Amino acid sequence: ARQPLDHVLIIDEINRGNVSRIFGELITLIEPSKRVGADEQLEVVLPYSKKSFSVPHNVYLIGTMNTADRSLAGLDIALRRRFEFVEMPSRPDLLADIEVDGIDIEAMLTVMNQRIEVLLDRDHHLGHAYFMPLIADPSLKRLSAIFQSQILPLLQEYFFEDWERIRWVLNDQHKKGAGHCFVVPPAHNVPGLFGGTAEVPVDARLWELDSAALGRRESYLGIIDANGG
Repeated sequence: ARQPLDHVLIIDEINRGNVSRIFGELITLIEPSKRVGADEQLEVVLPYSKKSFSVPHNVYLIGTMNTADRSLAGLDIALRRRFEFVEMPSRPDLLADIEVDGIDIEAMLTVMNQRIEVLLDRDHHLGHAYFMPLIADPSLKRLSAIFQSQILPLLQEYFFEDWERIRWVLNDQHKKGAGHCFVVPPAHNVPGLFGGTAEVPVDARLWELDSAALGRRESYLGIIDANGG
């Protein structure tokens, strides 16, 4: 007899939903031992159609999640023990053949993720997918656009706009030349805003992005070179 075709159901961002409401009684039916034809086969009566329902053995469920913005610990224990978990880490090696104006993209992403792991954790690594458009268009203009619209806003979110830590990830604090730092002190004179006698604390948030640095190759080369020069 012809084997039935396999069917795959993908639930994206599964840890963002109310798992008990997503699955309901399916939480029991998806167990291998409860599938159609198994020794402990189970079925339920659907509430609206009143028809019997069970899950065949050739149905596979895949749930995706981003543990950077929602902890696995909050996931229903009943669901956790019914799934196998496979980590999908960032793959800088997939960018090994990309060089933009002398900038080694694989090395740049690798060192940025190493710094993020020290400052936060490995769940907050930057994904290689952000840089995949550089395969078709390995230009400084494209790299600049990726940083401006994706990487820098993500770092702001990760570090709650703690610009000092963002500078550490970008290596801005270490001997970068003038005009090559992404994050710079604000142009306005803070004491001048409040008068000379006001004791205003200088907060670490008093930084701003230098858009001109985004268009200079030295800014990105400086991310990689932890020794300056």
